[in-house]
Amino acid sequence: MGARGPGPAVPGPLVVACALRIERAALRGTGRGAPEEYAVLRTGMGPRAAERAVERTLARPGMAGAAVLATGFCAGLVPGMHPGDLVVAQEARDPRGTVACTGTALLAEALARAVPGRTVHLGALTGSDRVVRGQERARLRATGAVAVDMESAATLWTAARAGGRPVAAVRVIVDAPEHELVRIGTVRGGISAFRVLRAVLPAFYEWHRSSLLPRR
Repeated sequence: MGARGPGPAVPGPLVVACALRIERAALRGTGRGAPEEYAVLRTGMGPRAAERAVERTLARPGMAGAAVLATGFCAGLVPGMHPGDLVVAQEARDPRGTVACTGTALLAEALARAVPGRTVHLGALTGSDRVVRGQERARLRATGAVAVDMESAATLWTAARAGGRPVAAVRVIVDAPEHELVRIGTVRGGISAFRVLRAVLPAFYEWHRSSLLPRR
């Protein structure tokens, strides 16, 4: 049975979760239109680290109803994807089940405006506890997933379990079937992904504002 991510009972802050220092550096500038309470949470690498960090953060006072958005880099699974493309998760999967994401169509539209010319892919984002390559990439693609990373599913699962709140995941592709990379920080694709991640912050803010509106 999958966990679900309904809207919040009360308006809360926006928590943007990422794993790597380079991802946090891209997300640090709040910029114009940022929510008053905007926090970047660096969870550390891997699903267990993400689960622990999100659980601690959401247990703090004032975090009831906080919106949680998992972001950072990922590996694309679909042929034709390129470094710098964006993935908006319609759902995030891991061995425990599936978490449905909130406001994915609006988020995809906002991202297209924030980074015109970049391709935005919508679909299932699957979790892994290790870097995925070769045949394992093809196996995950066969399940219907469009991308894979190590933290998003664990982040959203923990957020949904901690109470009703908007949840979403947006990932920037650094590694794809025809563009398999060895290290993010030493390749041109990694630089491109960093710039894209920095540019999409306004879309995150727009998604957060929309998540606080009453549902019809």
